[in-house]
Amino acid sequence: MPATRSMSKKECRSNMKTMLARMVKRQESIRKLISDDPAEPARRSFLLGLGAVAAAKTLVSRGSASAAPALSLPDVLRVPDRVSLFGEGKSAQINLTRTGDSWQGKDLEVVTELRERKSGLEAAILVSAPNTALTRVRLRWHGAFPSGWRYLGDHWERSYGDLEFRGVAGDRLMPWYFLASDANVTRACGVKTGASAICYWQVDAAGVNLWLDISNGGLGVHLGSRRLLAATVIMRTGEPGESCFDVATTFCRAMCERPLFVPKPIYGSNNWYYMYGNNTSAKASIRDAELLAELVSPSVSNRPFCVIDMGWHAARDGAGPAKQTNGSYPDMPGLAAKMRDLGVRPGIWTRPTLTVEKKAETWRLPPAGGRPQGDLIVMDPTIPEALNYMSENVHILREWGYELIKHDFSTFDLLGRWGFEMGAGLTEEGWHFHDRSKTTAEVITELYRAIRKAAEGASLIGCNTIGHLSAGLVEVQRIGDDTSGRDWSRTRKMGVNALAFRLPQHNTFFSTDPDCVPVTREIPWNLTRQWLDLVTRSGTALFVSVDPDAVQSGQKTALASALVTAAQRRQPGIPLDWLDTTTPARWRLEDKVVQYDWYEDD
Repeated sequence: MPATRSMSKKECRSNMKTMLARMVKRQESIRKLISDDPAEPARRSFLLGLGAVAAAKTLVSRGSASAAPALSLPDVLRVPDRVSLFGEGKSAQINLTRTGDSWQGKDLEVVTELRERKSGLEAAILVSAPNTALTRVRLRWHGAFPSGWRYLGDHWERSYGDLEFRGVAGDRLMPWYFLASDANVTRACGVKTGASAICYWQVDAAGVNLWLDISNGGLGVHLGSRRLLAATVIMRTGEPGESCFDVATTFCRAMCERPLFVPKPIYGSNNWYYMYGNNTSAKASIRDAELLAELVSPSVSNRPFCVIDMGWHAARDGAGPAKQTNGSYPDMPGLAAKMRDLGVRPGIWTRPTLTVEKKAETWRLPPAGGRPQGDLIVMDPTIPEALNYMSENVHILREWGYELIKHDFSTFDLLGRWGFEMGAGLTEEGWHFHDRSKTTAEVITELYRAIRKAAEGASLIGCNTIGHLSAGLVEVQRIGDDTSGRDWSRTRKMGVNALAFRLPQHNTFFSTDPDCVPVTREIPWNLTRQWLDLVTRSGTALFVSVDPDAVQSGQKTALASALVTAAQRRQPGIPLDWLDTTTPARWRLEDKVVQYDWYEDD
């Protein structure tokens, strides 16, 4: 009997390609077989799933051991192995029974409907509950990723320096999408942007869970006769050897079908990190505009924005109404015009969900978590008059002449929690919006749409906004928590981490803003200079926060060069060591490998 010969790597790759081609051909044959039978989604799902499983088994049995992991991965496009619904209260799990690709119990139903699009297959998750107030849906697929794989998820709103690849942690919540990778093969699973549920994934040693939060505030949603398209699931597996970052970027592009872009990059300055809302005034804002105009040559046609952050309102904490400004800002339209005359574009910060105006008392949301109370009124956007009021206050800023509007705090105001506080519970239990027929995700998305409409052609920055819901409704998204003009370690933690791990969303969801580069006396310039260099060369939105009394001539030269670079569209950077650290220091920037030292002299 001849001795058994081990296959070479070249032969293994050749065999794998052949088997993959056969699998694709088999799938196409199955689709053709059932294409004339659209009334049988259960049969369609079953056959497609069976074809994939059969082909995968063939590949595993015939291919090399190294090929096996990429071909035995959990498949979230097939019909789930288990589906549960959750009503109100802690013991409200409702188990459903499967019939084809639908799961039913009493008058409740969850359907996973496989659809074929130009971009590939996707699974729509539809929920019906005419008489039951539902809070969540859980879908589970059996099947394990190979040992040694690592996982990365997204965040609820901004990130908080806590994004990273980790091994299996069954309790870990991965909002919106996740990447699973062994550094050679990467599988991405997620839901498309604009979902009607707030979604998160879990991966454990035996399977994958997808949770859909369809609650209304802290209680269940009343869907009535409506069939809710809760989310649409998509999946992509990279080619062997394809970089995990490239898979992530392609996948983000697939998740967001209608991103909102501007023809030229948005960049400029913001006064927050050297003033922090203290001693702000129109005079100080003019000084900021003069400095920015000095730094950006008049020959640069794409003019920078000079953003007035919190501190111009009469009420505390940035509360409205917008028309009530403090005495240091007596003429907001005039200020915008002066900025424009100086050669910069006026921008402004606002908190549309909060007011002190007494007529809003009947629109107040009930107490929950850290939601402002007392004289500060967080308004319920499901009350038409309240939503109109918020829109009018945004529109006032546009009428004043501000061309960039940064809207902030809406997630915290509506849910009473910051993203790092949410976990599986996005908000406290026991309260609801005025209109209980909409999910929390739908309420938030409708608010974003109203702000978008009220802005009337101005560009929008979303801050403390949910990226998966704001995509397509803002040009720029703040992707991480605040950097700092006082504490370098905060800039390193929040800024570098957010930039690296959410960079795949740049120019796929929106233009990403990793937050400002503060230039102050408190932060050593050798550290600030590195952060400035990375943000500039990464291709993301650059905003600097420069103390006019602290900036030196050499720093001005570096800032001027960075701002001119930021005015041009550039190829996004790539974090080369993001699989191994929370603070990537090795980057590919415009075909050059750059090494940063984030801990130098800190």
